[in-house]
Amino acid sequence: MSSYREPRPIAVLAVTAAAVLFATTGTARSLGPDGVDAWAVGTWRILIGSVALWALSRTTPRPRAGDRLAAPGLLLGGLGVAAYQPGFFIATDRCGVAVGTLIALGSGPVFAAAIDAAVTRVPPTARWWTATTTMVIGVALLGSGDGATGVALDGVGIAAGLAAGAGYAIYAVSTRRAIAHGVESTRALAWQFSIGALALAPGLALVSSSGLASGAGMVMVAHLGVATVGVAYLLYGIGLRHLEPATAVSLTVIEPVAATTIAAIVLNERPSTLGWVGAAIVIVGFALLTQRGGRGPRARRAPRTPIPTPSA
Repeated sequence: MSSYREPRPIAVLAVTAAAVLFATTGTARSLGPDGVDAWAVGTWRILIGSVALWALSRTTPRPRAGDRLAAPGLLLGGLGVAAYQPGFFIATDRCGVAVGTLIALGSGPVFAAAIDAAVTRVPPTARWWTATTTMVIGVALLGSGDGATGVALDGVGIAAGLAAGAGYAIYAVSTRRAIAHGVESTRALAWQFSIGALALAPGLALVSSSGLASGAGMVMVAHLGVATVGVAYLLYGIGLRHLEPATAVSLTVIEPVAATTIAAIVLNERPSTLGWVGAAIVIVGFALLTQRGGRGPRARRAPRTPIPTPSA
């Protein structure tokens, strides 16, 4: 297995780059055609994204020994993917791009830490809690301008955002454990996105996706599938080879800062002055989490198994 072969800064850079790509998701959705259901957008995103991930993995969906060992976790991770997609888009539709992204990504690290600690029985360190708490406080302040244009708080949207955060954490942990079983990271993510797409696909019969056949709709889903799933999760998987899931998920909390900046420039969704202070606080927490000597939740190597590394 290739874990910990690359220096940690490379992993941090890969996850950060992935987060910036993730940050374009809500704005791309807002610029797409009106009247397309959030379920349809999320489903088509991961359908196209799973194809992109298989192409980038340069493998085919034919089960291997490591895949079979990791199958229960990959299945659970696929259900996490299925929860995240519509949850994220419902949250951004009902709460606005900035707040919807904040809820989904702000809750993710907490869910990831809880799940990872339950699985490994090793709790996060004080450094991780300090950095992540700082970032979550910043996230809360960043979303404080709920009176701004295009920004609102909605009960269903908040619940959907929390479901998205939990789903995100589940498939991050599942991917990390699949890597420990010898499954290449992009392949592990391809399996989970394929499972998620299959779980959501029946719902397409109940929702409208007619706008996706337009030029704007095709550009939107192509960007969402290829850039924010295929390329972004290729980078995210590189990070998960060398970082614990809770740390990787915490690093992506930088996404709301990027998403809010993009939404402010492109969609005129402007947070309050206090919100921009929150963005600065998120960056401080990010710096604390990634500073030299910080090992995230715990400084240990991933468990090794006798399963040979897949030739991907």
